[in-house]
Amino acid sequence: MTDQPSTWAHSVRREHDSLGDRDVPEAVYWGISTLRAVENFPVSGRTIGSMRSLVHALGAVKCAAARANESLGLLEPDKSAAIQSAAREVMAGRWDHQFVVDAIQGGAGTSTNMNANEVIANRALELLGHGKGDYSALHPIDDVNRSQSTNDVYPTAVKIALQLDLAKLCAEHSLLIESFQAKATEFAGIVKVGRTQLQDAVPMSLGQEFGAFAETLREDRHRLLELLPHLAESNLGATAIGTGITAPSGYREAVIRELASITDLPLASASNLVEATSDTGVFLLVSGVLKRAAVKLSKICNDLRLLSSGPQAGFAEIFLPAVQAGSSIMPGKVNPVIPEMVNQVAFRVVGADATVTMAVEAGQLQLNAFEPVMADSLLESLAWLTVACRQLRTHCVDGITANVPMLQQRMLGSISVVTGLAPLLGYAAAAELAKEALATGRGIAELVLERGLLDRQQAETALSAAALAGLG
Repeated sequence: MTDQPSTWAHSVRREHDSLGDRDVPEAVYWGISTLRAVENFPVSGRTIGSMRSLVHALGAVKCAAARANESLGLLEPDKSAAIQSAAREVMAGRWDHQFVVDAIQGGAGTSTNMNANEVIANRALELLGHGKGDYSALHPIDDVNRSQSTNDVYPTAVKIALQLDLAKLCAEHSLLIESFQAKATEFAGIVKVGRTQLQDAVPMSLGQEFGAFAETLREDRHRLLELLPHLAESNLGATAIGTGITAPSGYREAVIRELASITDLPLASASNLVEATSDTGVFLLVSGVLKRAAVKLSKICNDLRLLSSGPQAGFAEIFLPAVQAGSSIMPGKVNPVIPEMVNQVAFRVVGADATVTMAVEAGQLQLNAFEPVMADSLLESLAWLTVACRQLRTHCVDGITANVPMLQQRMLGSISVVTGLAPLLGYAAAAELAKEALATGRGIAELVLERGLLDRQQAETALSAAALAGLG
């Protein structure tokens, strides 16, 4: 937490809420509701101020609400202008350090909403020439939160934040795809032994292997992009439970229109506000797709670690860039630390998905109280995956090289080409040749010619590793 009660300035102002009076540090922009939340939820040490996209989204929602309320004659122009200016500063990140409530909190996000209301109100008061806490001039709830409730502000802000961070992940994902595809082109003519169940299978090219990595990531990028329309649906105007209580006629349409303009996102109002307020299925959908992307990325990293294992007693088919020393006791040892980091990010995303799953299930009646832990889990997963994709690309994949001598040596002595004989000689005869080649160390072609099963031209054609790999 950036601000702790023990270090707050001694100069205070007195604020009042329905529970009574409290002294709030004079220097801060938050108020009594935020103070109580800081005292109640010292949980993770991660404040909502550290969730940049969420704070940005909260500022956007408050700015849109001020515009809509002014257009409907519910908010004086001078108040609206001050709120909008303060909200724009929140969007820009100027007051992130004032969002001090812990990410994990009770109350379905009310503490987050009130932290935003109070920061924006007190900054707006400054802009209007008043002191902080002079809520008779501009009030956090009556003015900043007019026509709103936490139950439509918070989920809308979370969805906007997810869209913003999802775009960042997709951008890094695309660059990682390009990196793998470039390696597929670079390695296109390098033939190797493919494996199934860690046993020798049939010939393939190293380029085909890396092309498959690119394609599996490409599929996941499509799934990630498909989430965006689901996140564009907002329940703003629903207020408490979806009935629109305290939101005047025309507000719902006006606030969505203003918010879409401010965020430049294709937002739309939910068709059923009661359902949209109580249902958090979209967060489960996002979490599931993030888990899929993380697990598949982790599988690719497992392959990179296997293929680079060695350098003498492992697969040693590729070399990963050496980015740091790998041991405090074994001189010269270098570990695949970047893929290992990505694996651990994936493990965390899988755990976050379990958290989101339970939180979605725990909703009751007209509201789910557990959206804060959903938001924290999803935004963390997006942030970590984005960094993981970038580091994997720049510190690993871009610098991968092929161990061509090793691949050629293994291919020359491999019996994997025997599969090419099955259509000509039959499975049983080909299996006997494979068994003898393994037992004697002789080559498949040598045995075929010795037994007169094929002539030299037929044998070369049938046993061509390149041809068997589909390279012509």
